[in-house]
Amino acid sequence: MAVDGVSSTRSATSKTTDGTAPPTTVNYNQFLQLLIAQMKNQDPTNPTDMTQYMSQFAQLSAIEQAVQTNTKLDTLLSSTALSQAESLIGRTATFTTPDGQSTTSKIKSVRIIQGGAVASLENGTEVKLGPGITIS
Repeated sequence: MAVDGVSSTRSATSKTTDGTAPPTTVNYNQFLQLLIAQMKNQDPTNPTDMTQYMSQFAQLSAIEQAVQTNTKLDTLLSSTALSQAESLIGRTATFTTPDGQSTTSKIKSVRIIQGGAVASLENGTEVKLGPGITIS
């Protein structure tokens, strides 16, 4: 059978009307709507096995729980980083600059950035906290 004039109205990279990309994940409500639509439209002479539906639902539930756990873990890590940063204020940092000069100054403030923390010193220097820095 030949099919002529077939075209797609949406491409894989299409955008929604507000200019954002369409969502690539399915939440519980969307999954349940798909499940109900599948059940309504199945062939009555050859119904789909319910174990497949339950297996999909269990997988979705496990994934959502993992996402929630990761979110809570991120919050906990951020809280811990802020507590540690607060304890550094007023202490003395000693480090060697890239040009080989040894620098010592008190820590005036600490800000958390992606991948670590940056200390602002009283002498105006900012230094990323990590290996090679001594805090006393």
